[in-house]
Amino acid sequence: MPVRQIVFSNDPMLHEPSRRVRRLNEDVQALIDDMIETMREADGIGLAAVQIGVPDRIVVIEIPAAPEEGEDEAEEAPEPQRYVLINPEITEVSDEMEEGIEGCLSIPGWAGEVERHRAVTVEGLDRQGEKLCIQAEGLLARVLQHEVDHCQGVVFIDHIEDPEKIWSVEEGQEEAAEAAG
Repeated sequence: MPVRQIVFSNDPMLHEPSRRVRRLNEDVQALIDDMIETMREADGIGLAAVQIGVPDRIVVIEIPAAPEEGEDEAEEAPEPQRYVLINPEITEVSDEMEEGIEGCLSIPGWAGEVERHRAVTVEGLDRQGEKLCIQAEGLLARVLQHEVDHCQGVVFIDHIEDPEKIWSVEEGQEEAAEAAG
């Protein structure tokens, strides 16, 4: 599972809609494995295939699990929530909106405050080709919207109109700002 090069925001590919995946084969499975490895190596919490130069509608997400109440920090951290979505589509959104901090592996050194739906429903396929429906709130809802945006050729800074709502961060800390947000 090689770590792939992340595409940066000046690449026109990031600003074009990605194509639907028609067949789940060994190449797609290898791509998913590479995406997970690349996301982890970059300390990310989400990655779309287009971010590694493959304009397919595939996203991977790994959200740190919240520690159980009363759990000692010295204990082993709980397993993160992992998701693989193929051809993801947002099918429902809440009326309630909330602002939150986002970063992006394709826009190193920058974070910003983005308004998103507080809750969403996303449908797609899992890596075995089975239908998947995720109802999410909070951080997971935000990450799902961010990654589905990538599949549509949208990056998080496209949502920011006020220049005071975007700022520089230490490179490599973009998505840490989002998770801490």
